[in-house]
Amino acid sequence: MPAIVPKVSPTLQALIDKGLLDTLPVSFSSFCVDQMKDWELLFPAERSYHERLFGLIDRSDPGAVTRLFAQVREVERRMGVNESTFPRGQFSLQQVDFLNRNPYYSQWRAAIARVFAQLDPLLDAETARSGHARLVIVIAPAQLPVDPGRMWTRLQQRGRRVAVELPGRAEEFLPVLLTGEERGRRAPTIPQLFAAGRKGGPYTAWVVESGSELSRLGDGSTAVTTYSYEMLATYRQRLMHEVEAMVEAHDVAGPRELSARLKRMKVLASEGELARDPILAEFARAILLSGNGTLLINNTFVEWAAVQAVRRARPSVAVVAFGIRNKVKPFSSLLIYADQETTSPIPSQMDTLGSYVDLEVFYQYIWQEFEKYAEYRNNTAYLFVGDGMEELLAIAPPDFPLMTAAGTLKLAQVFGHLKDWMGV
Repeated sequence: MPAIVPKVSPTLQALIDKGLLDTLPVSFSSFCVDQMKDWELLFPAERSYHERLFGLIDRSDPGAVTRLFAQVREVERRMGVNESTFPRGQFSLQQVDFLNRNPYYSQWRAAIARVFAQLDPLLDAETARSGHARLVIVIAPAQLPVDPGRMWTRLQQRGRRVAVELPGRAEEFLPVLLTGEERGRRAPTIPQLFAAGRKGGPYTAWVVESGSELSRLGDGSTAVTTYSYEMLATYRQRLMHEVEAMVEAHDVAGPRELSARLKRMKVLASEGELARDPILAEFARAILLSGNGTLLINNTFVEWAAVQAVRRARPSVAVVAFGIRNKVKPFSSLLIYADQETTSPIPSQMDTLGSYVDLEVFYQYIWQEFEKYAEYRNNTAYLFVGDGMEELLAIAPPDFPLMTAAGTLKLAQVFGHLKDWMGV
């Protein structure tokens, strides 16, 4: 296969140049090439996965590789895969349509799944051997109409509830938890400390929030990857107006043109600092245009952005803060990109009870998503916190300090334990 990938790492390019992809089933190699085509927009964790995947295949016994892909090759033969129906190195909508319409599609999917079922455990074992402590903090808003005893009910059996002492002023709860100091001291947050440390770096520490409070905490460091539903308001409004206008004009010829036009709707420099980083700008565009409801509902945005961050970037520290959503107004699927404030005469109302019900599900979704990946298993401390609540839920390995801490802890003590856990 020619070096059709426009830009990859030297390690991957060397494998391509030696013909590794030519030895693999065409549908498998073409799919992988398609995943790598926007290499410059992939997070380091995604690039590392491709390097490790093809490195593993390259150094494996040739006979074992032949046996691994034998069923895929046989299904390709039955499907009629050839240079005409499936040009090597291409995985466009035409190839997707060819697969979806083929009577052997389910067999092809099963064969591909069996390949990854054998490769992924080997890659996961490599990841686990080089693992390190990680931290996830999930924050519920202060306005929820429940006490701590009714929080985190789907997860409480997996962890330990820890009593905490509230600060003298309610507005200092999150600053003290995340920095160890009151807001006015401008002390660095846990994500900022990690990002600046020896294990940190770009995209290793994330804050995803409904509001903007956490984005403004700390020492002003820009090393933390931050996505705020509130701070993206201008970009969200523009996206809604542009997509709505495009739909109303009926000038989209088909899915290819729609996809191309959506990809051009990137965040502008005037709409946020994310525009400075092509990877983060593309991530913002993707989560707002591919997540159902992320343009309209703050907590849907937070949940989807957090899940995509885990899947793609594998952050070592993640702080995820939900808010109170408004009551959902009646609207049709045709208005999914429309501004509900202008399309409906019904006044907006905060839905505290509905937010509580949603979040009980979202907490579990987020925990489960992290635990899917080898980077997080057996070395991640999860803190589920309610802003202003006298109790938190910790799910963590036995050696995490909060799993054995006695009595009621001050928030500054909790912060100290988090620092020690992360080695910052």
